[in-house]
Amino acid sequence: MPILGSIIKKAYELRNFPLEKRSKFNAASAQKKVLTKLLKKAQHTAFGEHYKFSEILKQKDFVSAFQNQIPVFDYNSMFKGWWYRALNGEPYVSWPGRVKYFALTSGTSEASSKQIPVTADMIRAIRKTSVRQLVSTVRYDLPIEFYQKGMLMIGGSTHLHFNGTYYEGDLSGISAGNIPFWFQHFYKPGKRISKERDWSTKLEEIVKKAKDWDIGVIVGVPAWIQIMLEKIIDYYNLENIHDIWPNLSVYVHSGVAIDPYRKSLEKLFAHPIKYNESYLASEGYIAYQHGYENNGMGMVLDNGVFYEFVPFNSENFDSEGNIKKNPSTLTINEVEENKEYVLLMTTCAGAYRYMIGDTIKFISKENHEIVITGRTKHFLSICGEHLSQENMNRAIKMLQDELNVEINEFTVAGIRYDSLFAHKWFLGTNDDLDPEIAREKIDGYLKILNDDYRIERIAAIKDVRVEIYPVNAFYDYMKKHGKEGGATKFPRVLKIKQLGQWEEFLSNYKN
Repeated sequence: MPILGSIIKKAYELRNFPLEKRSKFNAASAQKKVLTKLLKKAQHTAFGEHYKFSEILKQKDFVSAFQNQIPVFDYNSMFKGWWYRALNGEPYVSWPGRVKYFALTSGTSEASSKQIPVTADMIRAIRKTSVRQLVSTVRYDLPIEFYQKGMLMIGGSTHLHFNGTYYEGDLSGISAGNIPFWFQHFYKPGKRISKERDWSTKLEEIVKKAKDWDIGVIVGVPAWIQIMLEKIIDYYNLENIHDIWPNLSVYVHSGVAIDPYRKSLEKLFAHPIKYNESYLASEGYIAYQHGYENNGMGMVLDNGVFYEFVPFNSENFDSEGNIKKNPSTLTINEVEENKEYVLLMTTCAGAYRYMIGDTIKFISKENHEIVITGRTKHFLSICGEHLSQENMNRAIKMLQDELNVEINEFTVAGIRYDSLFAHKWFLGTNDDLDPEIAREKIDGYLKILNDDYRIERIAAIKDVRVEIYPVNAFYDYMKKHGKEGGATKFPRVLKIKQLGQWEEFLSNYKN
């Protein structure tokens, strides 16, 4: 009997939060406790003194006092007002102590990356939630041997840039560089390969070492995971990845919806894989899938982050996805199912009422389960069609299923068409796909999925165009712009400047 696996599984079972107890979990109470701790700890920072945290804590309804006293921040207002001081080495700016790490975002929404503070308290919070997610695998009823297998995590380099004051890099690299000692035995690709900054070199090293590992779990963004698996299969002349990793059972994915990648990924497996979605942003660990039978991710409501939810509608956001002044905000006990919200986060890294730009929807208020529907800047509504990433992902999934094709990447843009408008889709596939058939199918699916689209398709959207390119065109474009590997992903909606850069690249592209 594998003794180590038996011990680890038993420890996981003891730490696992039973489903029957979760129904008794008081989310509102847990969130109030989190906010209290955050305000108390930060009350003597420059931010806490400026906004009078000590006075807020004295109020009976301190949550409302907090919302009334502190404005909503986006990245630019938070950075220009406060975080730049922490970046320059000043301690006690918006969180106690000096910030040692700054996470660089992948920058899909903006032209350049953002620098998000990652405090020691946030690292501990992320580690705590990561352990919870790992513990939740006991619900998958996996064999004891599984708990002795390696976990391959594909992320940013752990070799962070140091400028004499702070370290900066991808959050996955910061987190991997701070993994607990007991987990290092299971962690792959190991310290040496994880330090490599060049994606191509790192990939080559992983492929060469793959034969020496017994992997049970893979973690990473779907596009780069697929490339890695294909490289390993090709290098060793395998039928599928299970020829070399027979115990591979779980894939933990994040960053983008998995549906567009399922068909191509599953061709690389010999037997079914359990997919587990996580929601780890540079600002904190927000949610993870609690069990194989769950369709959404359960929010983490008692670990260093206080949440507010802004209804994603025209009252709170303009047509470009910018938040309006004094938006209406809800707490966890006030949300409703199947309505879109934009997340605001107050965290143990010194973010306050901070809009990260993601849109979510509750599919189970009782279990606090959410799905990510897109981003405020990555929806398409040039004339009121209100297409979300969720609509786009479902349309592409329907196209794949009906025509039995693999579409690994896609993006769409709204363009002028005479005096009205058109949508222009770019599909990445290596299969034979007629763009005219794809155009007809996508247009039909979206008319079913979205009533606003159906109406505007008659009134204002006078054309839908589809162009087909090899999958590598998307990856080569990201490589050209320094966004290869790690947690980077291709934006699903292109704005005017991005569209111009993308079309210029395609005009000169040679596969």
